[in-house]
Amino acid sequence: MTLAAATDLASATNEHLASISNTLIYSSMAVYTLAFFAYIAEWLFGSRSKVARTAAALTARPTTAAAPAVTVKQAGGTAVLERPKVVVRSASGARDVPDGPGAHGGDAQGDLYGRIAVSLTALAFLVELAGVASRAASVQRAPWGNMYEFNITFSTVAVGVYLALLALKKNVRWLGLFLITTVLLDLGLAVTVLYTASDQLVPALHSYWLYIHVSTAIFCGAVFYVGAVATLLYLFKDAYESKLQAGGKPGSFATSVLERLPASASLDKFAYRVNAAVFPLWTFTIIAGAIWAGDAWGRYWNWDPKETWSFITWVAYACYLHARATAGWKGRKAAYLALLAFGCWLFNYYGVNIFVSGKHSYAGV
Repeated sequence: MTLAAATDLASATNEHLASISNTLIYSSMAVYTLAFFAYIAEWLFGSRSKVARTAAALTARPTTAAAPAVTVKQAGGTAVLERPKVVVRSASGARDVPDGPGAHGGDAQGDLYGRIAVSLTALAFLVELAGVASRAASVQRAPWGNMYEFNITFSTVAVGVYLALLALKKNVRWLGLFLITTVLLDLGLAVTVLYTASDQLVPALHSYWLYIHVSTAIFCGAVFYVGAVATLLYLFKDAYESKLQAGGKPGSFATSVLERLPASASLDKFAYRVNAAVFPLWTFTIIAGAIWAGDAWGRYWNWDPKETWSFITWVAYACYLHARATAGWKGRKAAYLALLAFGCWLFNYYGVNIFVSGKHSYAGV
């Protein structure tokens, strides 16, 4: 085989792999859509359940009392569910409020749809992961050379973090609907606006630091996203609990949705833990980027827009973590800082890449 023929064969193979990658990404979007509707069904059936209110009433009983089962009527018979696990979070200055039973609200059919949704999410994750791997094979490098590749990898990692938390038996299924909605928006933006054909990297990116720096940045962003969703829900749940505590009566929609979420203290603690856990890795990401910049450009720090906003994001999260340790800034004030910090991360990715020129603009979109 001549060199030209070998080159043509390699090019055709890469184009075929890129086509397979595109097909897999679109297929994952289809499965994610099915998961989205399953999560919707879980919330809808859960809204008709009275188990959340029953569970809340049961927590007022002495802790030594036996926890009765919950009988749910179904067509043609009844199904007996275990009483939803209620965990009371008590802390100094915090409310003693039980965690909600989850999106399914204790409803058997709602729980079934929730399990189906998680299964579909796992299937879509595997399909999307195969799409990312095919994209990498088509260019024979890490699939992080432009915003399209970063987007599809970011959404894959975000779903992977969610599934990993579920596998660790964490109470995070309530996150599913919000996550999948965002993933569909992210992939829709990727395939319509940000799509870039497979191509080789510019010389500056040919380094093992690509695997270290970019992979950690993607993982940090995925975990920050999970923390931001929990923080946002905390603000809603805290306002809901405050209104109840003041004797007010929230609307039926707010009651139906928010009573099934974990208590505000639980959401606040969860958001803090994930942000605090990944913050050292974000610090490492910035340091790794500086080392890579020294190898590629001869200077460790150039105050490039991407570098500057990475540092601003680091400062914002550092302020949030410090606020959590300061009595007067706990709660809602710290939550606002967390959302501001994640907003800085989002602008660092979308705003800087699209609207600001700098040394990191070599990949376009």
